[in-house]
Amino acid sequence: MQDSMAAESILIGKKSKNGKNHISIYLELVQTSSLPAGWEVNVISKKFIFNHSQNKYFSNKDLYENRYHAMNTSCGIAKFMDLNTFSNPVNGYLTDNACVFGVEVFVVGNTLKEEHLSLMIEPATYFHTWKVTNFSTLVEKTYVSESFGCYKWNIMLYPNGTVEGKGNSISLFLDVSRSSIPLNSKLFVKFILRVKQQKVNGKHIEYEEIYMYSSLDSSAFGFREFISLAKLKDPKRGYLVDDTLIIEAEVTLLGLVLTES
Repeated sequence: MQDSMAAESILIGKKSKNGKNHISIYLELVQTSSLPAGWEVNVISKKFIFNHSQNKYFSNKDLYENRYHAMNTSCGIAKFMDLNTFSNPVNGYLTDNACVFGVEVFVVGNTLKEEHLSLMIEPATYFHTWKVTNFSTLVEKTYVSESFGCYKWNIMLYPNGTVEGKGNSISLFLDVSRSSIPLNSKLFVKFILRVKQQKVNGKHIEYEEIYMYSSLDSSAFGFREFISLAKLKDPKRGYLVDDTLIIEAEVTLLGLVLTES
């Protein structure tokens, strides 16, 4: 969750919103007393429920933009999942009478800072494959791929990990040239970073994220513990073949946020 004012509410079968016999997920804005009179907050959110059987999150496919104000502090999805699917233990959502929900929240505009989000009707996706050769000889802390895409994206590799991944994993991040982002703008993107399994019919390791890259923020975003070094270097797994690692990136530009001065 990206904003301290936001809190997630999980409601079952909200009949007033045609959610009967379904799990309903709503995001409620709390602690609004500190906001000025006439406040408005525009939010993009994506809701998740964890599938214990598949060890991954199920999410709604669409991104929702909602406008919060004093008369409307709660927005969400009335029919997120039907109760039969949710309640059946075979499906893996309800285990030992417990479940895990999550939400990603992006505040894209409010009355204190005028920001306007333009979502792409047909989002463009940029692909890049990076072959990292002689992996065992890499001695630098970090390596950067060639730039790709119109905004000059880069993959950042920490071959010996960083922060909590240091010494036990490789770390992968997606970065962008800030000079390619229009001034006072943000890029709203979804991206996938992937380490290829180089054997036939192999299972790749990949992670997906949604992030807002700002022209004023130089931070890259990614995964500090992408894959353990032990797993990566195990020859039976096929991720490192002939001392070569293959990394792929898919970057989809979902929208552009413009900030008025």
